[in-house]
Amino acid sequence: MSLLDESPATVTPTDIAEAIRSAGVSGAGGAGFPTYAKWEQIEEVEGLLINHQESEPNFVKDRHLGREHAEELAQLIDWLLDTVVSTVVIGTKEAYRGVWLGSLEAETDATVLTPDKLPIDAETAPDVLIACTEDRYEFGMESVLLRSVADITIGRDLPLDHGWLVQNTESMYHVYRALAEANPVTRKLVHVDGDTPRHRFLDVPVGTPATTLLAEAGRPGGPGESEILADGGPGWSFEIDERPDRFGVRKRTNSLLIVDETLAAENTLGGGRINILGPQAWKSRKFETEPDRIDPPYVRIPLLTNESFGDVVSRSNPTVSPGDAVALGERIADPADSGISIPQHASISGEVTEVTNTHVTIERT
Repeated sequence: MSLLDESPATVTPTDIAEAIRSAGVSGAGGAGFPTYAKWEQIEEVEGLLINHQESEPNFVKDRHLGREHAEELAQLIDWLLDTVVSTVVIGTKEAYRGVWLGSLEAETDATVLTPDKLPIDAETAPDVLIACTEDRYEFGMESVLLRSVADITIGRDLPLDHGWLVQNTESMYHVYRALAEANPVTRKLVHVDGDTPRHRFLDVPVGTPATTLLAEAGRPGGPGESEILADGGPGWSFEIDERPDRFGVRKRTNSLLIVDETLAAENTLGGGRINILGPQAWKSRKFETEPDRIDPPYVRIPLLTNESFGDVVSRSNPTVSPGDAVALGERIADPADSGISIPQHASISGEVTEVTNTHVTIERT
């Protein structure tokens, strides 16, 4: 059933949140927080801020989705305006106008504001706005973007506490597919970069092993003895402790980087965050702007998208066993009985070969 075909008057916030939860949508911007938990509070929200900033210089995934799926995103925006929110703001960079934003501007019929016209007055703003910031990557942080666009400063509180829901574009596309088609999240757009012969932009199943991605970028052996593998972009990434063949792409994984170990150590901030934007001339590299679709021989689907959430987010409970045959999109894990939790789905068709308390492995048959 498509909720977008239902009359807005008959759809409740609970309907929306449950459809998003059933599809297993997690934040695709880096943190990976289960998306439905935000949408459960949609009645308290006046404005939706779509983070279309591309918070790293090697990312083009949101711009790609905004250009190639502008019609679907515009349909979702129109429906949300009729149903639950009064204002939708697409926060992007002025440098992206033209080639990247033309389709999104046309489909949404949005009012475009340049940096000198920000912040907006939410009470008098048009229904749909494209708010353009300067070409700086700190605007990718939702707190910085919200302050720039709506003049709202958050500390330990959340955008929801101020009447705003913030989602990045890839998350919004997954929300569209959940509401319009009841399709679960089974694929992820991922960049591969760092000390690799070439930059890659890939469309892969959730759980694709890092070894497959690194091979596509010319590093089939993975990091060397004096290198590390990091999950995230050059400005905001974290070292991966697992072996590359044991690390499966998370729903939150935006990029994998091979980084010199010493360089990473010298540029590690609080909480283990690695920021090598300064030492690396990332913008001078040639980046792919169209994703190649990759289908690996096996996937290791995590039961928890982000381990750092601790007890706040609970692991999914596997519903399959080794030897089971599963089809693409089939549910393989249910939400936990307590805490914030989502189901997981098979990202390829094949046979379940391993089930642990952290992941489910499926081999293609």
